[in-house]
Amino acid sequence: MARRKRALEVVRNDDDGEGRPSRRNRLNFFELAYQKIEELLVHCELKPGQFMTMLELQQITGFGRTPVHHAVNRLSADTLIIIRPRHGLHIAPIDLARERMLLGLRRDMERFVIRLAADRASLSHRNQALHIERLLRERRASLTLDEFNSIDRRIDALVLEAAGEPFLIHTLRPLHTLYRRIGYIHHRFMPGQADLSGTIDHHLAILAAVAGRRVEEAVKASDALIDYMGEMFTGMEAGIDPRLLDCSIEPLLGA
Repeated sequence: MARRKRALEVVRNDDDGEGRPSRRNRLNFFELAYQKIEELLVHCELKPGQFMTMLELQQITGFGRTPVHHAVNRLSADTLIIIRPRHGLHIAPIDLARERMLLGLRRDMERFVIRLAADRASLSHRNQALHIERLLRERRASLTLDEFNSIDRRIDALVLEAAGEPFLIHTLRPLHTLYRRIGYIHHRFMPGQADLSGTIDHHLAILAAVAGRRVEEAVKASDALIDYMGEMFTGMEAGIDPRLLDCSIEPLLGA
């Protein structure tokens, strides 16, 4: 919390000399608001199917109208939030069939990205990959789901940066958010699925291959991660409480 306050303070204090935030820091503010709302979506603090107003979202995030409005527009384009004119905002319910279908799209895109990343990774990128790999190995037994999601976001960002194609960031980021939320629901709410060792192993394989610039091995590790995610859907389609996918569904027997 203190870290976010300091970040906001930097943005607020850096103006253009006339009391207005500079363009650079306005953009930083927009990104911070987007990241905060994205995090709330992934952790289901903004529940799928939930209705709310823009003002309520401002109060939850602590950001003003303009950055929240900007972030909501982006998340609407990402199909994560539905804007209902004159009625507010609707957090898009989770459609397991659709997201399972989109996993095929993600597989093909990740193959392209991971191939570029492993081929183009600089010394700095490889060093960062090794550092994250060491951390995952050292914290393997004690890592919380929230901590893993934070590291997973760093891995995604590192791979995209190593790939060196900015267009891919805007294309893949919404997919990363969708499947990070699916992973969160799977590990948090599915019986007997709290263990993170499987997903950690798949991410370790990707990091090691990128750090070693072993292109084909990296592609194979990426495919294995997508297969692992596909298995999550098999269990969730039969075993998940539908209210976790759409909170507007009436509970059974008034539960």
